[in-house]
Amino acid sequence: MTGWFKTLPAAAAGLALLASGGNGFDFSKLEKSVKEHTLDNGMKFIVLERHQAPVVSFVILANVGAVDDPKEYTGMAHMFEHMAFKGTTSLGSKNIEKELELIAIEDSLFMELRSERLKGHLADSSRIAGLTQAFETARQASYEMIVPNAYQEVLRREGAVGINASTGPDMTRYYYSLPSNRLELWMAMDSERFLNPVLREMYRERDVVAEERRMRVENSPFGKMYEELIGLAFKAHPYGIRGIGHMSDIQNFTREAAMEFFEKYYAPANLIAAVVGDVEAEDVFRMAEEYWDRIPRRPAPERIVTVEPDQQGERRMVIEVSLQPRYGAAWHIPEVTHPDRPAIDAMLDYLGQGRTSLLYRSLVKEKKIATGVSISSGGVGDKYPGLILAQVIPSPGHSNLECEEELLAQIEKMKTEPVPPAEMDKIKARARSSFINRLVSNPGLARQLAVYQNYYGDWREMFRELDRINAVTPEDVQRVARQYFTSKNRNVVMLNTIES
Repeated sequence: MTGWFKTLPAAAAGLALLASGGNGFDFSKLEKSVKEHTLDNGMKFIVLERHQAPVVSFVILANVGAVDDPKEYTGMAHMFEHMAFKGTTSLGSKNIEKELELIAIEDSLFMELRSERLKGHLADSSRIAGLTQAFETARQASYEMIVPNAYQEVLRREGAVGINASTGPDMTRYYYSLPSNRLELWMAMDSERFLNPVLREMYRERDVVAEERRMRVENSPFGKMYEELIGLAFKAHPYGIRGIGHMSDIQNFTREAAMEFFEKYYAPANLIAAVVGDVEAEDVFRMAEEYWDRIPRRPAPERIVTVEPDQQGERRMVIEVSLQPRYGAAWHIPEVTHPDRPAIDAMLDYLGQGRTSLLYRSLVKEKKIATGVSISSGGVGDKYPGLILAQVIPSPGHSNLECEEELLAQIEKMKTEPVPPAEMDKIKARARSSFINRLVSNPGLARQLAVYQNYYGDWREMFRELDRINAVTPEDVQRVARQYFTSKNRNVVMLNTIES
C-alpha cells in the first residue's frame, strides 16, 4: 500500500466483507472491469481501471524463474533481479560508445580467466594471477563510465514508489507505482530496458549474489538443510536446485550467457503487463502499441519437459552440526492449478499454521518437545509439482526423532479424524481473508492478475479462487492427507548435534 492511500477504497471494503462470508461486494462486477489486449509481438496487457486516487501500479511478469536456469548457469534467473534497473543504452552511461568498448574488453579478459580456471589442477596459477589483475582493472574502467542509479533516480523524481524486483522458482516480477499522469513515462522507460538493456556492473552484482549464497546457505545450518532436503526430494526436476544457484556457477557467470538467457526468456510473448489504477484502458493499449510493440517478436520458450518420477520409498539424510538440532521433511504434491491444492492448503492450515494448529499445540504447548514448528507448500515452486515442507526445532534436551514421532502422529490424526465443522469454517475464513488481503491495493491486484495469468493462462481464474476455497470439505482434507502423507513419499533431513 503506497503513501497515496489514506483509506481503503469502497471496493476494498466490499472485498473484506466478502472474505468474512458476506455478500456486500459483487465480484463479477470487478471481473467485468478488467480489460486485456495482446500486442502483435505476443505481449499481453491486463488493465483494471480504478479511479479512486490519481495513482497507477505496474507489474511486468516474466514467465521465467529459477526452474528455468540453464545447466552450468544455475542462479541466472535470480541474477536478473539484481540487473533489473541498471539502465539502457540511452540511460545510465556517461559515454555509451566508450562504455560498450570497455565492457567488451572486460568480457574478453574474463572469458580468458574463466577458461584457465576451468582447467582445474592443470591451470597455470601465474596466468590466473595476471588475468585476474587485468580483469579487475578493466572492470573498474567500465564502472567509471556508469551514472549510478540513473534509472531509479528518474523514476523517483517523477514520484515513483515501491521500485523493486523479485525472482522466485517460477517467475520474475518488476514493479512500482507512479502518479497516473506519468503513464507514458512508464511505457517509455520500461519498454526501453526490455528493448535495449545494458547489463552494467554484472560482475559486481555476481559478487553480491555469491555473498548472498554464503550468508543464506554456506553459513546457515538451516540453509544447508533446506538445500539438501529439496535435492533429496528431486532427482530429475530442476526444482531440486535452489534459486540462488551453485557457487561454482555463480562465479563463472558470463555476460554472453546472460544475454542468451535474456533473449530466450524475456521475449515479449513470455511477458505479462498488469496495470491497475487511475488510467483509461484504451490509453494503455494505444501507448503499448507505440512503445512495447517495438520489441521484435520472439517465440515463448516451452514448458520444462522433465517430469519427476514417482518416489519409490522414503529418503533420509543426517547432517552433523555443532549447533542446535533441526528436523526437516518434504512430501511431493501436485502443481498449484491441480484440483487437490485447495484441500492441501486447508489441511496444512489445520495441521501446522499458527499457534492453534495441531502441530503447535502438541509439540510446543503441550509436550514442550519443540520450540518451533511449521508446515507449508509452495516453497520450491508451484508451476510444476512441488513439495509440502515441514520443519521442527527441538527443545533443549529433546531430539529430532522424538519430534518426528509426534509430527507423524499428528499427521496420522489428519487421516483418521475429520476436521470439525467449526474448524473447517475458520480455515476457509482465513483462506478467504488471505486471498482478499492480496487484492485490496492497486499493487496487489496487479500482482495477482499477472500471477493468475501466468499459472492458469487466464487472469479470470483469480475470480474463481473463492469458489475453490469454499468447495473444500472435511472429506477432501482427509483424502489428500491419506494420498500425499505416505511413508514412500517422504523425504527427511536432520541436523544432529555432534556429541562433544
